[in-house]
Amino acid sequence: MAAPAPTSKRPRDERLDLFRGITMLIIFVAHVPANSWNAWIPARFGFSSGAELFVFCSGFASALAFGATFVRRGWWLGTARILQRLWQVYWAHVGLVVALVALATLLDTLVGSAELGRQFAPLMTDPERALLGLVTLTWQPDYLDILPMYLVILALIPLAIALRRLHPWLPFLMVALLYALVWTEGLNLPGNPWNGAGWFLNPFAWQAIFFIGFFIAMKWLPVPPLRRPVLLLAAAVFVILSVPFSFWGILEHWPAGRELRELVLPAASEKSNLHPLRILHFLALAYLVLSAIEPVRDRLDAGLGHLLILIGRQSLAAFLASIVLARLAWTASEIAGHDGLAVALLNLAGFAAILGVACVVAWFKRAPWAGSPPAPREMPAERPATAPSRLREAS
Repeated sequence: MAAPAPTSKRPRDERLDLFRGITMLIIFVAHVPANSWNAWIPARFGFSSGAELFVFCSGFASALAFGATFVRRGWWLGTARILQRLWQVYWAHVGLVVALVALATLLDTLVGSAELGRQFAPLMTDPERALLGLVTLTWQPDYLDILPMYLVILALIPLAIALRRLHPWLPFLMVALLYALVWTEGLNLPGNPWNGAGWFLNPFAWQAIFFIGFFIAMKWLPVPPLRRPVLLLAAAVFVILSVPFSFWGILEHWPAGRELRELVLPAASEKSNLHPLRILHFLALAYLVLSAIEPVRDRLDAGLGHLLILIGRQSLAAFLASIVLARLAWTASEIAGHDGLAVALLNLAGFAAILGVACVVAWFKRAPWAGSPPAPREMPAERPATAPSRLREAS
């Protein structure tokens, strides 16, 4: 009996890596407090933000990375692969927090800042509860809630796969039910031992955008064809209408717009619980962008696009680096007095450093030491010694 032919590897979608690379830079800018560039990121011009792009891409990438394991090797080994990733991301989160605590302590010592108290006040006032909350994910310091959210959502993948085997519609029902419970019953996880607040990025809400990406990549959810005039018009109208209710340059002079936005998207919960308008805005914007780049899709991996793709291919390492670099840029910006030129240089330096980290991680992942060693260079053949020289050697 002939051996089965090996399955061909699914070609990598460079659009995914491109957008993940863009997201890493947006995350860096958004995590530097008092960063003037933060006023111009995409979130200031619409309901959705870089967070939706990050989570959607994570869902799409998870289907490519883990979905095939469930299909080829079965549910148990697929679940084992998910558990391995959970282990990696969990310790990446814990290590990131510890690294930032050490960095804050170092900055306090070197420049006399008060970073430790400003960023990790509970760790100083109630260290026992803070440390327990850190390892159990029941306490997430500010700006450090993305990876815990990703952990919970990632853990839902085996359940979605199991439900799919029972009925094709059950994974969609799971997603819809969890999302509905967030808005009707306040479903969330404990995220603050001191005041009882839930997670700022509610994983049971954000799983909706994650699984949209996951279902599309698994080909469980059909997508509309790109560049359809009617869909382009509808998406463009929705995106344009969201600008006046999002752009600070308009809202500062339009009190009625601020009141209407607060009425429709209450600030207390619209991001935490992923308001439906945020999902619709992201999908509309994604359709417009994907339609726009479709004619040049085969040329994305060139120039600036190539650099963004390099970052996107190492998204976890780039994310960890962006958070640490953002804290350094924050302190440096305060020392410089938030000067415009200094802020610009710090942002560009942060982008360059993230790219550098991605390149280094990619080099290590290639494991150049594991390949065959280069063939040794052949030494030139020795000419036979003459008779007098042999006599000299003998003497």
